[in-house]
Amino acid sequence: MDRLLRAGSASRITKAEQEEQDIKQSRRKHSPSFKAKVALEALKGEETTAELSSRFEVHPSQIRVWRKALAKGAAGIFGDDRDQKKKDDEGLIAQLYQQIGQLKVERDFLESRLGC
Repeated sequence: MDRLLRAGSASRITKAEQEEQDIKQSRRKHSPSFKAKVALEALKGEETTAELSSRFEVHPSQIRVWRKALAKGAAGIFGDDRDQKKKDDEGLIAQLYQQIGQLKVERDFLESRLGC
């Protein structure tokens, strides 16, 4: 009889542990606006990471990652990336015009040689 009680309680613990593990394995997906909100709060520095973690129910290390990403990408908002892209585009356009010119010269040369 005592053995049956132990076996029954062991299966209950296993079920409870299984439910807890299922809950832990489900991942939450946060929207970009939520991430930005949390990262901005972290950058303000009015609350500690631990306080923000409990307030937003997010792990502290995740808050640090979002804060670093926001700080790193903030310069792009004000045009640094746009200026670089514009320079890259201008370089590509110049290269393409050079190729067009070279192809025209080759075509003209071949026309004169073939007498077309």
